[in-house]
Amino acid sequence: MYRQKKFRIRPWEELRADILEAVISYRRTPRIFLADGDALVIDTDYMIRILGFLYEQFPSLERVTAYANPSNLLEKSAEDLQRIQKAGLQMLYFGIETGDDELLVRIRKGATAHELITSAKKAIDAGFILSATIILGLAGKKESQRHAIETARVCSAINPQYLSALTLMLEDNNRYFSRCLGKDWEMMNKVEILNELRTMVEHFHLDNCIFRSNHASNYLPIKATLNQDKGKLLQEIDSALKNPAQLRPEAMRAL
Repeated sequence: MYRQKKFRIRPWEELRADILEAVISYRRTPRIFLADGDALVIDTDYMIRILGFLYEQFPSLERVTAYANPSNLLEKSAEDLQRIQKAGLQMLYFGIETGDDELLVRIRKGATAHELITSAKKAIDAGFILSATIILGLAGKKESQRHAIETARVCSAINPQYLSALTLMLEDNNRYFSRCLGKDWEMMNKVEILNELRTMVEHFHLDNCIFRSNHASNYLPIKATLNQDKGKLLQEIDSALKNPAQLRPEAMRAL
């Protein structure tokens, strides 16, 4: 999604001016997200300066969030992550996508399964709330089972506070994705996606993790706490598999 954008770290005066402009219309906002996809790459002291100014300018601010990727988390020291968290960056959105090492290479994630686990646990240990995401259908038909089992393994090792499943959606004729995934990659249908989800849920070993699949891309919107609700969740998936007509139609999966 960022292939058409040139990355840069914005200078303080430019960023400060934007914040002051936002205060005029959104002074009572309770939440702020730090855009874009690589916010944690900036220097720790600069991040703390930004956070301090945000909480100073927005009196109702309760939470600041940002995306986090494995390389940024691994490069920062545990002490720096703790300082950032204490300064008010409370929640990190962390894309796992898959736990399959071969698939991680093919989608150019830039991290191994081990690095995903290590970096995510480092963030949790520093005090962050971690909201992780996985992608159903990413491996295609041929490698679906391995993707499901390995992703469940990585998620279980991390044990994030929140975990969301999204379903792969592609623009027509996406040649870039096809080149990465290979000629034998095949898009999965809704029943195959649901079976993949069932395999993941079956192999999850999570503790008090809020699990959701209510993103617009998903065929079956669900919400559960795992592993407490695993049995009930599997029954819900099995019911949908017996009656695929109840699944979200393609026309309703607009993003």
